[in-house]
Amino acid sequence: MAAAAAEWSSQEQRATAARLKAALSAGGCEDGEAAAAAGELRALLERVLLPSSSSSPWSPGEAPPAEALPWCRWLLSGGEPWEGFVASVRAYDPATLCGLVWTANFVAYRCRTCGISPCMSLCAECFHLGDHAGHDYNMFRSQAGGACDCGDGNVMRHEGFCKRHRIKSSSEVPSVPKDLLIMSELVLPQFIFYLIQYLREGYNEPVLDLPSEKDLHKVLQMLEPHISFLEDLTKMGGAMRSVLTQVLTNQQFYTDLSSGSGENACVKKSHEKYLVALKGSGLTFPEDKLACGVQEPGAGASSSVVQGFSGGKSTSGQGDSSDEEDQDGSQGVGKHKRVKLSSTAKDQSIMDVLKHKCFLEELLFWTIKYEFPQKMVTFLLNMLPDQDYKIAFTKTFVQHYAFIMKTLKKSHESDTMSNRIVHISVQLFSNEELARQVTEECQLLDIMVTVLLYMMESCLIKSELQDEENSLHVVVNCGEALLKNNTYWPLVSDFINILSHQSVAKKFLEDHRLLVTWMNFVSFFQGMNLNKRELNEHVEFESQTYYAAFAAELEACAQPMWGLLSHCKVRETQEYTRNVVRYCLEALQDWFDAINFVDEPTPNQVTFHLPMHRYYAMFLSKAVKCQELDLDSLLPDQEMLMKLMVHPLQIQASLSEIHSNMWVRNGLQIKGQAMTYVQSHFCNSMIDPDIYLLQVCASRLDPDYFISSVFERFKVVDLLTMASQHQNTVLDSEHERSMLEGALTFLVILLSLRLHLGMTDDEILRAEMVAQLCMNDRTHSSLLDLIPENPNPKSGIIPGSLSFESMLSAVADFKAPVFEPGGSMQQGMYTPKAEVWDKEFDPVMVILRTVYRRDVQSAMDRYTTFLKQSGKVHGNPWPPYKKRTPLHPSYKGLMRLLHCKTLHIVLFTLLYKILMDHQNLSEHVLCMVLYLIELGLENSSEQESDEEDSAGSQERCHDSWFPGNNLVSNMRHFINYVRVRVPETAPEVKREPPASTSSDGLAASQSSRRSKGLQRENSGTAQVFSLVAERRKKFQEIINRNTTEANQAVRPKTSMKWSAPGATPQLTTAILEVKESILSLLIKLHHKLSGKQNSYYPPWLDDMETLIQHENPKYLHGDGMTAVERILLKAALQSRLNKHIIEEICRKVTPPVPPKKISPAEKKTLDKEERRQKARERQQKLLAEFASRQKSFMETAMDVESPEVDIAMEIATAEQHVSEAVYDCVICGQSGPSTEERPAGLVVLLQASSVLGQCRDTTEPKKLPTSEKEQIYPGDTCAAVYEARLATLQQYFKDSSCLQSVSIGWEGGVYVQTCGHTLHIDCHKSYMESLRNDQVLQGFSVEKGEFTCPLCRQFANSVLPCYPGNNVERTLWQCHSNKSMQDLIKEVEELQEQLGTFPVSISSETNLSKEMESVMKDIKSTTQKKYTDYSKSPGSPDNDFLFMYSVARTNLELELVHRGGNLCLGGASTAGKRSCLNQLFHVLAMHMRLYSIDSAFNPWKKLTQLARDENLQMSNEEQPEVPVLYRDVSSLLLIQILTMPQPLRKEHFICITKVLFTLLYMQALVILSVKCSTEDRMTWMNSGALKKNLSNAKKTWEVLLSHVISELSKGKIYEQEETEDPAMDSTSAWCPQSIEIYLQQFCLPFLRITSLLQHHLFGGELPSCQEGEEFTVLANCLGLLSSFQSSQFSSASCLDWSVPPFDIISQWCSELVSFSNNHTKQVKILLIQEPKWDLPRLLQLPENYNTIFQYYHRKSCSVCSKVPKDPAVCLVCGTFVCLKGLCCKQQSYCECVLHSQNCGAGTGIFLLINASVIIIIRGLRFCLWGSVYLDAHGEEDRDLRRGKPLYICKERYKVLEQQWVSHTFDHINKRWGPHYNGL
Repeated sequence: MAAAAAEWSSQEQRATAARLKAALSAGGCEDGEAAAAAGELRALLERVLLPSSSSSPWSPGEAPPAEALPWCRWLLSGGEPWEGFVASVRAYDPATLCGLVWTANFVAYRCRTCGISPCMSLCAECFHLGDHAGHDYNMFRSQAGGACDCGDGNVMRHEGFCKRHRIKSSSEVPSVPKDLLIMSELVLPQFIFYLIQYLREGYNEPVLDLPSEKDLHKVLQMLEPHISFLEDLTKMGGAMRSVLTQVLTNQQFYTDLSSGSGENACVKKSHEKYLVALKGSGLTFPEDKLACGVQEPGAGASSSVVQGFSGGKSTSGQGDSSDEEDQDGSQGVGKHKRVKLSSTAKDQSIMDVLKHKCFLEELLFWTIKYEFPQKMVTFLLNMLPDQDYKIAFTKTFVQHYAFIMKTLKKSHESDTMSNRIVHISVQLFSNEELARQVTEECQLLDIMVTVLLYMMESCLIKSELQDEENSLHVVVNCGEALLKNNTYWPLVSDFINILSHQSVAKKFLEDHRLLVTWMNFVSFFQGMNLNKRELNEHVEFESQTYYAAFAAELEACAQPMWGLLSHCKVRETQEYTRNVVRYCLEALQDWFDAINFVDEPTPNQVTFHLPMHRYYAMFLSKAVKCQELDLDSLLPDQEMLMKLMVHPLQIQASLSEIHSNMWVRNGLQIKGQAMTYVQSHFCNSMIDPDIYLLQVCASRLDPDYFISSVFERFKVVDLLTMASQHQNTVLDSEHERSMLEGALTFLVILLSLRLHLGMTDDEILRAEMVAQLCMNDRTHSSLLDLIPENPNPKSGIIPGSLSFESMLSAVADFKAPVFEPGGSMQQGMYTPKAEVWDKEFDPVMVILRTVYRRDVQSAMDRYTTFLKQSGKVHGNPWPPYKKRTPLHPSYKGLMRLLHCKTLHIVLFTLLYKILMDHQNLSEHVLCMVLYLIELGLENSSEQESDEEDSAGSQERCHDSWFPGNNLVSNMRHFINYVRVRVPETAPEVKREPPASTSSDGLAASQSSRRSKGLQRENSGTAQVFSLVAERRKKFQEIINRNTTEANQAVRPKTSMKWSAPGATPQLTTAILEVKESILSLLIKLHHKLSGKQNSYYPPWLDDMETLIQHENPKYLHGDGMTAVERILLKAALQSRLNKHIIEEICRKVTPPVPPKKISPAEKKTLDKEERRQKARERQQKLLAEFASRQKSFMETAMDVESPEVDIAMEIATAEQHVSEAVYDCVICGQSGPSTEERPAGLVVLLQASSVLGQCRDTTEPKKLPTSEKEQIYPGDTCAAVYEARLATLQQYFKDSSCLQSVSIGWEGGVYVQTCGHTLHIDCHKSYMESLRNDQVLQGFSVEKGEFTCPLCRQFANSVLPCYPGNNVERTLWQCHSNKSMQDLIKEVEELQEQLGTFPVSISSETNLSKEMESVMKDIKSTTQKKYTDYSKSPGSPDNDFLFMYSVARTNLELELVHRGGNLCLGGASTAGKRSCLNQLFHVLAMHMRLYSIDSAFNPWKKLTQLARDENLQMSNEEQPEVPVLYRDVSSLLLIQILTMPQPLRKEHFICITKVLFTLLYMQALVILSVKCSTEDRMTWMNSGALKKNLSNAKKTWEVLLSHVISELSKGKIYEQEETEDPAMDSTSAWCPQSIEIYLQQFCLPFLRITSLLQHHLFGGELPSCQEGEEFTVLANCLGLLSSFQSSQFSSASCLDWSVPPFDIISQWCSELVSFSNNHTKQVKILLIQEPKWDLPRLLQLPENYNTIFQYYHRKSCSVCSKVPKDPAVCLVCGTFVCLKGLCCKQQSYCECVLHSQNCGAGTGIFLLINASVIIIIRGLRFCLWGSVYLDAHGEEDRDLRRGKPLYICKERYKVLEQQWVSHTFDHINKRWGPHYNGL
């Protein structure tokens, strides 16, 4: 029966379905019948859905029967046609949500103005239907897939909904009739159950080694149509979705169908497979259970629960071992860590094996098992608009969360899987209401935290920080795949997502147990990726694990932290902060214990990862800033503070070491870490909290202790001695200077940074912005990127928000995008306003935020430039001192650092050392010292009383250095003698200790506390002070108030570390006379800096005002002297005593500064300066020489083309002036003439061009089509018109004659251009040879003859030989020869006859003629064969003939285009010196002379003689010649001139021009006669006939026109006038004026070409003129007009008839008449030429890029009808192509390359739709040109990464068009690469 059921025809299926439906809907009356029908339906479905052999259990690979789906369709619709059923269900769709689900790579939109959740996204349709004008939105390519949120009020604001999803009231939608879906309710449960059964059957537990992905794929492929069917059902709208929800969540259905209790064997079997698959879906592992059992009986209960599940099958309890494969091998650690964790996870539901109660749960289970197949995901998501489903699904998802994590960890495709997981979870957790509900009902937070903890568990290792052997701390191993591949991100991103909801975050912050667990999680990252400094060898293998470490800290620790912080903004949330801080401190305390930390960090190791410190710091900052909490109530005791500061300080010191190159042996990666640590995305989660924490510690700890710790950590204690030389035990001398700079800079940052100490958010934003802009001008997007945003999206200050834009406009000016002459394109940039440089430039902030050290320099350079331009400072300014925001009262203690004796001693010592020129000190050190002094003066406590001088309150006597703590009073304290320790070897000098090598104390002698044999002296003369010992003592005081053990722990360490006896020479003590105070040192420094004695004069002596007025602008900017003056002024302001002392010091005549001993280092810099100066002078000289050479070269080489007219004037009238042209060879540098034996040549680039063919006959530019309606037809281009014309001619006339009547080369013509440099051809050959042997990869192929000009590096591919002799005829303009026209015509004819009388006789092969031949070959091979072959008989010589004169035509026409299409501007050619037409003509002429024109067919005769024999016309040839009137006059001109012997004489040229002009004029009249209406024609014929006998008859167009009309009337030319379309004849009558204008316009193109030709052949300027008089000027210039007359000018007066005009006209017309008798239609078609072509243009692009993008990115390709992956569109003709598409490949050419050959003869300009970038293909190379679409801030958006709206930049598009028309792509764009035909 089953088999039979499958074979039923669709009719029977339909009937059965209808019958069953009827029976079931009838319902009520006959219950029995309905029940029977239901039974029948069930049986039918079982037959249809299961494979045919249902009796025996089926093999897993077997496919479901093909009939299943048609059957289901018929059954669901109850026998109706499916489409009808779908439509009727859709009618009942109440859904107001869009819910469209998309997969990766879909283009969607995000509007920040409308979004409530940051993840909000819209499909393109909803976005365009909504109103988002002026909003902050962007387009993006979906990474993981997503769904449209339109209509969902939880995620976005109602204003943003589109028209379709504005809220519909429920009343509008009718309720669903019961019987419509009755079948669905019965069929679907079975359908879904069978789907599940297939999934159960198809799954096999992967064997350990063999991944079973292939099998899974097979099963999925088989089920694809079934899942798609379900997906289609979801798209039917709300009514069907609710049925599906009912089916999926109904527990009854599930138990009925799936329990496996039925009699069906295969159902039983599949149920067993399912139970096996369920094992291991919980978190407990067998070994954990044992551990739990031992640890705490409570947890052990879980195993019994498992036993009781699933009918007591004990197997499922024993998790299978495959879950263990990924566990860490180190069992020792493993056991420890697991034990620790299993106690925290109390939540039994996470631990257990899953239990399923409905289809939905099992479907999700299999979806996970099969690693989230895309189709299933889409189906599950498509159901989300149904609210009941959404809740049920979310709960199910949470229930499976642990299982998801386990599957993800094992997956081989973790990337794809992660994307799919997030695709689902982001839809569920972005909704606050839902997230809250699940948190309350399903313990979502517990589950997430536990799952994350478990996940990280598998990759823990023992921490080696601090105490390697005994450490109990474990950290994650950054080398593990889990971290390296970011496998954890889906889980973390879900966690961050739910923490962004206030209600959820509050639950988290209230739950102490969760906080403890979370801190436990964070502690895994504390101290990860430890770096140990390599001291001997360079590390062999540079590990790149630091990427993983930084990413992990940012994503897993910092982002959740920011999420939590965003909910701690107000007083009411104080409690939360207290909780976090409390557990943070506890965890930190545990950490210090675990790593056995006492007081000293282990040297030479650093970790950049201290997330616990940072949590603590950030919550402290928030508490003080927003919650008004008392800081002290949150701080631990002093001892803990001391511990807390150690590791962050270690990082700061290590940064300095890394930048001092002390870590070079660790490889580049350590630099990478130092850079990442301060980089914009990380800095506010890393360096900022660290510095803030140090500021907090500094404000609460003893300042002397803190300062000495800093110098000790930076290893520069030993340097701080008054002795001139010392020995540093811990640092090489070459690192000393930069480490000292580092320490001082760190102190400056610590004391002046206010990011967390009182700045408002706006001030912070402003400071960040100013710092970035000062380093460099920035584009808007890079600024957004560089400014550290608060990573939590709900924080308010987001880039792009209003505050950002308004702040930007306050501090910066916008510089619009510009072009540089080199063609490189600039983006729109923001640059700081002048007042920002003036008042807000903050070097400290710049130093803090620079990733590269060079940026600090860049900022200073820009600052200097600003000062110089505004004239404020000359010389080298120092970084300015910037006023700081006031400190928050909680942190006032920080300023005590500035008023502690230790710092003052350091400052004094350093000032002294700088003054005495000790080694290893730099300007930077001085700058920082002065900065610190100034900070101290700015932040001194209230004005100290002047009487305070009596130093009564002295504490311990080591302070004989300074009396008190206040900097203001200490500044004036004189220090007379200092005791220093110097090596015994040094000769003792009382006044100045001699060169000594070591003294490892701070600013003075080494304290006896550490040097064993010395007694401590307390004489008043010498102070003894040891920084390190001081610090030790303080530390001891604090710590061991009662214990002595700590003492022992510390002491031995120090003695070992510091004095290594025997290593250094014995030290003795010397006493040094100093007699200085800080003030006196400052004044002397001023003298030293200025280089003058007594340069400092207290300003207040002249002007008391200076003391009163506080901010003196004079001191704002300046160099070191200004800084010193500013400090002295401030010191004087603060106390009268200081003022007096300064005056006192200045009054004493300053003793001469000790003669400056130049230290080797300084000598080096002096030498350097001198050397630089010399080098500069040398360079200048060289450049000048080069310039003069170039100039002379320009002058000589270019003589060729532009002879000076005045020279010509002086030459005697008839005499030919012969001067050899001289060429400079740019290779060998010799100059000389070009000879036949050693010819010179021009460097040229030959390229095929179809630009001319793109001219159109309208001035209206063509638009790029952006909708189906718009299309471009190529019929109206110049190329198409000429091609059609040639084809028509060839149809009716003799081939050889046709090929001389037109020009080709409109498409694929060869354009020749030169850079103007010349070289000997033999030099060129050797140059090419050397290029060939050069192994360096060039951007061009030498094989094809390509090279770059040796002088200017312009791209070239051939050399055009220069014709020897005087190239330019200098026949004078005046010398109109006296020969008559007739004689000249005769001469021309004779010259054409004598063939081969070429001065270079061709018989003798000279080098020159060889070269000319080879260049001709090059020209020919430049273009494709199809563009040179037009003759009917292939290979005929006529072809070459046509090609050659067309090359000349192409080059002339292109030059005309470059001049703007006319010659009004006159002057030398715009390419001026760059023109090579003259040389090109010689080459062409030489080759043209090889072809003789049979004298019978020579057009010259037809033009100048009357045919003697009438019969000659219609000779018995099968095809006549082309009538003269059909011939293209410009082509004839070139043929005539190129077949003449060269050099041509001017008079012959003029003669040819005159003759051809008459022909042209007649053509115009003939066309005119055909254009005008019949009446007009009669009128003109009669009026002209009357004037025929006047004297000037043959020079008036009326007479000639009437003659033409009467002649042509003989044939059928004017017939069938009326039938033709009226556009032919203009309706308005032609008045004489309009006829005159028409004739002039008609003749102009010819005159322009001729004038250009004359200019190139004979030199002479082209006259410039107004647009209106171009005709007369050119006619005059060509000698057609004898006298220049403007009034009442008639074009006919240019005519110069050599034969009786009326006879020859009749003869020309008769040819047409005889042709017209047979072909009336064609006569006119061939006549009417449109000589008026507009300049070539690219297509016009729409204003907004979105218009292009929306139309093209979904458009399917016309060739392969698929949507291309990389669509592109040609900007020349609008063709849509697939870039790189293999689908459209033809003979190994991809479509773009192919198109570039067909459309542009090898040049293609394509706009890449998905990238907004333009790509140029030129021959075999391509380059990215850039984008012509910029956003509102003038930036490109390559690859549409930012997705901001883009607008056309007209200037850029003009530049692109300009480069296309002028063929300069090769020269201007630099980055070319080969495309191997693959584009």
